[in-house]
Amino acid sequence: MTRISFPADFYWGAATAAHQIEGGNTTSDWWYKEHLQPPRVETPSGDACDSYHRYREDMKLLADAGLTMYRFSIEWARVEPAPGEYSFAQRAHYGRMIEAAREYGLEPMVTLHHFTLPQWLERAGGWLAPGAIDRFEAYVAFCLPILDNVTWICTINEPNMMAIMARMDADRAAGNVDLRAAGLPEPSVPVARVLRAAHERVVDLLHSRSSSRQKQVGWSVATQAFQALPGAEEATRSYGYPRDAWFIEQAARDDWIGIQAYTRTQVGVDGPLPVPESAEKTLTGWEYYPHALAEGIQLSATYAPGVPIFVTENGIATDDDNRRIDYVMEALRGLAQARRAGIVILGYLYWSLLDNYEWGSYRPTFGLVGVDRQTFERIPRPSLEWLGSIAQTGGFDA
Repeated sequence: MTRISFPADFYWGAATAAHQIEGGNTTSDWWYKEHLQPPRVETPSGDACDSYHRYREDMKLLADAGLTMYRFSIEWARVEPAPGEYSFAQRAHYGRMIEAAREYGLEPMVTLHHFTLPQWLERAGGWLAPGAIDRFEAYVAFCLPILDNVTWICTINEPNMMAIMARMDADRAAGNVDLRAAGLPEPSVPVARVLRAAHERVVDLLHSRSSSRQKQVGWSVATQAFQALPGAEEATRSYGYPRDAWFIEQAARDDWIGIQAYTRTQVGVDGPLPVPESAEKTLTGWEYYPHALAEGIQLSATYAPGVPIFVTENGIATDDDNRRIDYVMEALRGLAQARRAGIVILGYLYWSLLDNYEWGSYRPTFGLVGVDRQTFERIPRPSLEWLGSIAQTGGFDA
């Protein structure tokens, strides 16, 4: 048996996103999309996990388990429900969340944009609307007073997936409904460029306005673990580069980069292949593949060499918590190996703290904590205590 060890200053925690857990996010673009007719989603988000009111309970569960960091997001649609109309009450709410994290001994990592936009900006064209970058900067500037006590800030969550979704929306509007049969479409280049510019603008803003704490700012990228079948090496590089590696390259001058990994995609000479019938699958239909994290870390080290890495999301949707522990244990084994090879990795945040709204459905259960859909009772799983024990002891035997 081998001891897998981590340094004392390594961060351990879990991540969430506002729209997926708060509930009642009625001014967001996703709330609007969830209620289109005919329906595009299995179920609307509704009350989600009611974490808008229960965030202290959620943080206490993390802290009591022995974890040390909580990543959560500020909801732009709540803070600016109409263009230029800012809510001081909503800003204060997120300020109280930051204060609560500190009260429980958790280091907050705050995400400024996690997939959702205010409805008014989406109606104007979303990230391609005139002045979208200025509007994002102004929203962040309004939030600066509550960010004064925050070190770790993620500007934009998974810009590569947002650019891919933008291309899917555009192709759907053009009548192409068979996109997913051929794998993920290539990201929208105009959206990708706007997201990069918005990120850079806000990084400069946060660095220039740092006061009591030096800001450590980055963005997070969803890595895909693209794997070439024999003879498909060049096809795989061509397919994979615009879908994740390009976005990693844009972080080359950042304080850190977030890597988010779940599964792999095998690629042949004709493009990506479906998950093999014989493979073990998670509740999202993805292949069970814990080594995706190590491959995502290596991709980051290749395309943004020297930039410290934070694992901002990694996890599995399963109704078998023992399998969740198995998955994370294997992922952490690969992470530890990358650290021994000299790659700087600052922390590991599991996705997700709670069983939450997975962008159209509540069926994929990722949580370290279950949630009763009617009473909102939190039901901690053994995996929460297991991960907390690693944080407290600095490692595990494997």
